[in-house]
Amino acid sequence: MTSQLLRTDPGDTRRVDLPRIALTAAAPAVWGTTYLVTTEFLPAGHPLFAGLLRALPAGLIALAFTRTLPRGAWWGKAAALGVLNIGIFLPLLFVAAQRLPGGVAATLGAGQPLVVAVLSVPLLRQRLSGWRLGWGVAGMAGVGLVVLGPAATFDGVGVAAGLGGAATMALGVTLTKRWGRPEGVGPAAFAGWQLTAGGLFLLPLTALFEGAPPSIDGRAALGYVWLGLIGGLLTYTLWFRGVTTLPVASVAVLGLLSPLVAAVLGAAVLHQTLGVVQLAGFALALAALVAGQLPAPSVRKGQSR
Repeated sequence: MTSQLLRTDPGDTRRVDLPRIALTAAAPAVWGTTYLVTTEFLPAGHPLFAGLLRALPAGLIALAFTRTLPRGAWWGKAAALGVLNIGIFLPLLFVAAQRLPGGVAATLGAGQPLVVAVLSVPLLRQRLSGWRLGWGVAGMAGVGLVVLGPAATFDGVGVAAGLGGAATMALGVTLTKRWGRPEGVGPAAFAGWQLTAGGLFLLPLTALFEGAPPSIDGRAALGYVWLGLIGGLLTYTLWFRGVTTLPVASVAVLGLLSPLVAAVLGAAVLHQTLGVVQLAGFALALAALVAGQLPAPSVRKGQSR
């Protein structure tokens, strides 16, 4: 009943589905490991290959298990969503992760909720919410306080990739909400369509721009398996399930978990320190994340948004 309510009225956040929010939040939390895995496990200089291995094998596995293919107009829609959410986004993510300090890349990615809030006006016919914009800015500022330091460097290509990745996935998430999920198609099959489409989009580009695959040792293989099976197949299944059944603004702000998890891993694994400023930023980002799951004050009072 809750899922149906949320699906038919995507702007209504008065009923908070905590179990579904928690499952959806697991996806960006796992994606927070991408920065550590990319820099510590994967061969440098192959962002397209990394995106390809994260997407295509996971998509084919999902199709093999679900045995469900798109029908009619969904061939085109699945291809478009796969290119936006996977095919373009993943290489830009890896470029940003390899060319920028993790903190800079994470802060740029944290702007995604702001883009979603703006895109929801023309694509979902929702009013621009000051509540969503305000907490989106607060969340991005909080992430910046956590992960940006005085030694942060700004590579032009890396910054463009980070901003482009945030905008691309924001558009993909908003269109996913607009189109929904076909009746009778489960989240694993839906994720499999997009992962396969994104992987097929990346296949010729990888061969054209990166040539032969890099040498893969045991450490790199472990990184690719983690990113493909856990960071790809499992997380995208949970993510697209959440996008199609929860308010899109609430889902988008969950992406703040990714840089926060990355910061925690940096402190725990790479022995990076978190001072008072970083802890304050952590608290601000968490406050924005929680506020993003709550109804805007105007909705609670029964006013239009």
